[in-house]
Amino acid sequence: MHIDAQIHVLLQALCAALLGGILGWEREAAGKLAGLRTHMLVCMSVVFFVQLGQHLTAGSTPGETDRAFHGDPVRVIEALATCIAFLGAGTIIRDRDAETARGLTTAASLFVTAAIGVAVALDCYLIAAGATALALFVLRALGWIEGRFGPPKNG
Repeated sequence: MHIDAQIHVLLQALCAALLGGILGWEREAAGKLAGLRTHMLVCMSVVFFVQLGQHLTAGSTPGETDRAFHGDPVRVIEALATCIAFLGAGTIIRDRDAETARGLTTAASLFVTAAIGVAVALDCYLIAAGATALALFVLRALGWIEGRFGPPKNG
């Protein structure tokens, strides 16, 4: 990977850190365990994994023998989704006595943060910024509405 491409990846990581940090700030402000640093690191790491996966498979076509790695870069994204789901599961705490679970929204915010990192890695900055804004709306505005009027009633 040429130096200019590496600088591009580092700038993408910075962009991802800022976008992930917005969601992490919201979670931290809400008093959640997975906050600013966690969301920033998740978003940045996704950029690195996607970009390195693309680098490893760049130019590889079936029958080509001069590349060490052949594969589908989509599999990197699939693996990341599994990994982030595992990380998110660690934020969920179930209280059997009260029949409640906490941390589901934070787990979901980590998942969307990873998707934002994928968008940045694929140079889809408008999608990444829009997804950040939408997620922040869901976390803040809808959280405020729920706090003010109560959660929606089931069935």
